[in-house]
Amino acid sequence: MGNEIKKSSGNVFKDLVLDNPEERLAKAKIASMIYDIIEERNLTQKEAGLILGVNQPKISALRNGKLDGFSMDRLFSFLRALDQDVDIVIHPKKQHEARLNLAYANG
Repeated sequence: MGNEIKKSSGNVFKDLVLDNPEERLAKAKIASMIYDIIEERNLTQKEAGLILGVNQPKISALRNGKLDGFSMDRLFSFLRALDQDVDIVIHPKKQHEARLNLAYANG
């Protein structure tokens, strides 16, 4: 009968049942940071491309969320090229998350 409303998990890629939703969300967040810096510096896409070592269409893809052609390492290198420090923090999953993943893996 009508549209069903479902509460988001907080990860649109997971909600859409796409492959590697955690990586997709991380890439989207990093790409957003990169593009925010580009805009804060009032750089054109061509100028940003020169700084990042890519052509303008790659900057456009980054801006539009077309991130399949970008590895996490490459996105981190873009941040470094924009004079940003990149720190990676590793910590154990929350117990609830670990249980959900275990149930899914066995499931």
